[in-house]
Amino acid sequence: MPALITYRTPVLPDWVDYNGHLRDAYYLLIFSYATDALMERIGLDADARGQSGHSLFTLEAHINYLHEVKLDTEVEVQTHIIGFDNKRLHLYHSLHRKDFDEALAASEQMLVHVDMAGPKSAPFAAGTLAQLETLVDGQDNQTVPAYLGRTIGMHK
Repeated sequence: MPALITYRTPVLPDWVDYNGHLRDAYYLLIFSYATDALMERIGLDADARGQSGHSLFTLEAHINYLHEVKLDTEVEVQTHIIGFDNKRLHLYHSLHRKDFDEALAASEQMLVHVDMAGPKSAPFAAGTLAQLETLVDGQDNQTVPAYLGRTIGMHK
């Protein structure tokens, strides 16, 4: 199965810094939009969130900046579901130039399903779990993401 493309966009003028590169904060914005699109795929779109009172919160996110991204570059996010349980979702997003395999950036994220009435963690609905299982089954032949599980440190 081809990679799951969750978001596409050109790099906009407001997103570019004084060096002519995509600002670091906008990488996270792009990955956040990709997570929103994934939520729609798994039954957590705006209508479902309004009806159920449930959503996803990001617990942790790591970003690796791998290559420069310049103004007007057409980029897309490929999303890999690393794992999930009844309340958590472990994602890996990679940013690519359209039709270019090498990642420009990567973000590993841990999210939690939340009942907004608390707010407190809550189990995913059966339909969401089924959608996640279908997506995971469809990515069986994908390789392990290159920047998965990295930590920050000064190694000697």
